[in-house]
Amino acid sequence: MSKTDAFDKNQQIAVDFLARPETRQKLAEINEAIWSYAELGLEEYNTANLLVNYLEKEGFTVEKGVAGMPTAFVASFSNGPGPTIGVLGELDALPMLSQEEGNPDHAPVTKVKGAIAPGHACTHNAMGTAAAGTVVAVKRAMEEGGFTGTIKMFGSPAEETVISRPFMVNAGLFDGVDVVIDNHGGAGFGTSYGVASNCEWSFSVTFFGKTAHSAGAPWVGRSALDAVQIMNVSTEYLREHFHYTSRLHYVITEGGEAPNVVPDRATTWYYVRNSDKLIKSDFERVLNCAKAAALATDTRMEITPYTAIHQCYRNEALANLLQENIKMVGMPEWTEEEQAFTKALQRAVGAEENGLPDDSAIEAKPEGPSPVFVGGGSSDIGEVSLVAPLASLRFPASVPGAIGHHWTTTAVTGSSIAHKGIVAGAQVMAVSAIALLTNPDKVAEIRKEFRTMQEEHFYNYKNDGKALILDENGNAQFESYLPYLFDRAGRYEFDPKNGKFFVPEGKEVAPPLGFLSEQMAKYRGEMAKNYKTPEWYDGPEMKME
Repeated sequence: MSKTDAFDKNQQIAVDFLARPETRQKLAEINEAIWSYAELGLEEYNTANLLVNYLEKEGFTVEKGVAGMPTAFVASFSNGPGPTIGVLGELDALPMLSQEEGNPDHAPVTKVKGAIAPGHACTHNAMGTAAAGTVVAVKRAMEEGGFTGTIKMFGSPAEETVISRPFMVNAGLFDGVDVVIDNHGGAGFGTSYGVASNCEWSFSVTFFGKTAHSAGAPWVGRSALDAVQIMNVSTEYLREHFHYTSRLHYVITEGGEAPNVVPDRATTWYYVRNSDKLIKSDFERVLNCAKAAALATDTRMEITPYTAIHQCYRNEALANLLQENIKMVGMPEWTEEEQAFTKALQRAVGAEENGLPDDSAIEAKPEGPSPVFVGGGSSDIGEVSLVAPLASLRFPASVPGAIGHHWTTTAVTGSSIAHKGIVAGAQVMAVSAIALLTNPDKVAEIRKEFRTMQEEHFYNYKNDGKALILDENGNAQFESYLPYLFDRAGRYEFDPKNGKFFVPEGKEVAPPLGFLSEQMAKYRGEMAKNYKTPEWYDGPEMKME
C-alpha cells in the first residue's frame, strides 16, 4: 500500500492527477520557464502571462491586473455552494542571482557589463507553479468527485519587496475567502503556526539641495548627499535605542553624478522592521532623522512610500491539517544523480555533505512559535493572515546547505529536485484544500481559532484600546498600515514663518508601479536569449526587451 492510499476518493483524484507523467511534465515546463524569466517585482509580465494561460486553458476564470498591479491576478473556479479556499502563489525573482541550473559552482547564466542578472534564489518560481498545479488538481477533483465550493489562486507579484498582498487586501480581494493556504520552497517538508516575522515599512527619502562648484564656491551649494549621509548616520545611532526585535536597513540609490558638482538630489531607500506594537514609533523616529538631516543641510525632503505590512499570524488548526497530509504524501524519491549534485553543492559552501532528506526528516507536528520573539525577516502574507486564517506549507524545492537569496538556491530551483518538490507540495495543498471544501466543521474549527487570534491581537483592527470594535455583521475591521504611511509621504513643507514645520503633502495609496523597471530592462534583452517558454503557450506575446 502506498502512502497516498489513505486519502479519500476525492483527494485521491487530485493526488493521481498530479502524479501523471503529463501533469508532472507540464508543471516542470512552467517551472523552468518562470525560472528562466527571473523577473523582478512588478515586472513579472511573462511569468503572469504563462500562469494565466495555463489556468485559463484548465477552465479557470482569471481576473488580471487586480489591485492596480498589471502582473497580479486572481484565478477562480466555482461549481456551487460551499467554502471558498484560497491558495497563494508568488512570482518575482531577486537581483544579482543568475546561476546555471544544476551547477554546484558559481556560474551566472547572464551578465551585462559584468553585472549579474536576476535569478530565482527564493523558490518563487516553484511556489507559483505549485499553487497553479494545486488549484487545477482541486478543480479536477471537484468535477469528478461531485462536491462543490470555490477554489482560487492569488497570483502575487513583488513579494521580495512585500508589495502585492497589502494592496490586494486593501482592494478587498480576500473578502469572503474562508481559508488561505500559503506555500514556500525550502530544503524540508513541514509547516508552522503562531506569530512570526517582522512588520516591514518600505520607503525612500529624497533630499533636494542646490548645485555649486564643489571647490570654487561650495558655500553657494546645498548638498542633498550630505542630507542622505546625515540621515543614515543618525539612524545608525538610533539602532542602540531600538528594541532588540527591530531591524533597519538602507541603500543609497542616488547620490550625485560628479564629485566637482554639489549634488542637488540624493535618495536613500529604507526598510524599517519591528513588531506590530512597535513599528509605528520606530518609523516616526526614523522620519525624525530625515527631518533633522533636511534642517541641518538646508535642503528639502520628499518621502516616496512603497509598502507597509504587518507580522504573520499563522493558524495552528490549519497547520495541523497540512502536517498530517505532509506525512501521508512524504518526501519525493531522489535519484543518485540528484544526491550527488546536492552533496557537491553542500561541499562548495562548506556545509555538511548529507545529501537530500528522506521521510525521517518530516516532523510529527508543526513547528510552534519561538518562546521569545527576537525579530527577523518579513513576508506580506502577514496581511492575508489578518483577514483570513492562513498557514504556510514548506516544500522541498531547494536542498540542505543551499543559502537563501544566494546563487546556490538558484542552482536548485530550476532542477529536477524542484520539479519533484513542486508535485509533492501541490499534492499536500490539494488534499488539504479538498478536506476543507468537504468538511465544514474543519473550516469552522479553523475560523474559531482565527477569531480568538483577532481578539488577542485586537490592536491590528479597529479597537477601543482594549478590544475589537466589530462592524454591523459582527466582523473585526482590519486596519492597513498603507494609509498611515502614505499620509506621511510626499514633499514636506518647511515654513517656520507661517508656522509650518515639516508638513507632508500626503500621497494616494497605490502600488509603486515601475520602480524596478529600469533595473529589469537592463538585463531582459540578454536574459531573453535563454527563455524557455513552453511550445504549448499561446497567450499574449512575451516581453523580450
